Amino acid sequence: MRLLLAAVGRFRPGPERDLFLKYAERLRPKLELIEVEEKRPLPVAERRTREAALLLDTIPGGAKLVALDERGGTLGSEQFARTLETWRDQAVPATVFLIGGADGHGPGVRERADLLLSFGAMTWPHMLVRTLLAEQLWRAQSLLSGHPYHRA
Repeated sequence: MRLLLAAVGRFRPGPERDLFLKYAERLRPKLELIEVEEKRPLPVAERRTREAALLLDTIPGGAKLVALDERGGTLGSEQFARTLETWRDQAVPATVFLIGGADGHGPGVRERADLLLSFGAMTWPHMLVRTLLAEQLWRAQSLLSGHPYHRA
């Protein structure tokens, strides 16, 4: 199963990017990063809608969609791993994780999502969320393969 991360904004060189790559490159298959950006100065609602369209355009056919959203539910690492395992065993061709812009996801993303996922009630920098996601994907793969990385 392919794993894709589609996110609004561009990574710049630095420690956040380096840590993201540390985990993303460990994954098999590697986590694919797709970055989208709307550069026009649009009103907030219009920008959210445009960013949602850009993100939704990245989703391959048959993929499951996980939107990282502050209004989403939380999953423990083991439950997250089991969700991915279920999709893998159902022969889902890809799982796409979406990270919206500074003003969140447009309604089209939340409506299309198979899972709305939150990393808790705190607000996280979007570039750090990429790294948190990559680490949790690595942890999920480790759990599912019996690797000792995860310790509950």
